[in-house]
Amino acid sequence: MDETLIKKLINLAKDAQKNAHCPYSSFPVGAALLCENGNIYTGCNVENASYGLTICAERTAVFKAVSKGEKKFKAIAIVLFSDNFGVPCGACRQVLREFGTDMDVIMAKQTGEYKIMKLSELLPESFGPENLK
Repeated sequence: MDETLIKKLINLAKDAQKNAHCPYSSFPVGAALLCENGNIYTGCNVENASYGLTICAERTAVFKAVSKGEKKFKAIAIVLFSDNFGVPCGACRQVLREFGTDMDVIMAKQTGEYKIMKLSELLPESFGPENLK
């Protein structure tokens, strides 16, 4: 993936992060999901007083994309306010896995520094739709 596209995804994730509803954790997260056809869907985390009903930025982006008929994803960028890279939680890894293991996961800091890993590296020996056959 070229540097220009990576930076675009990171910047879109930063923009989405501004819309996060996180009054309990004060931990805004943004994501930008790139589909194979070039469409991009963004998401932010939305917390709820009933904590279990909170949704992460990554899943927001995936659900928006799927609701528009998208199911083939190439990459996702994740940004958070932290000295650490924006690594997706286990639930988000599993939701992303539903649509394949080859997508790039771009984990970025606010500084723009990033690292990229394949979803298959973040969720080895994963369970997917093919396991139900």
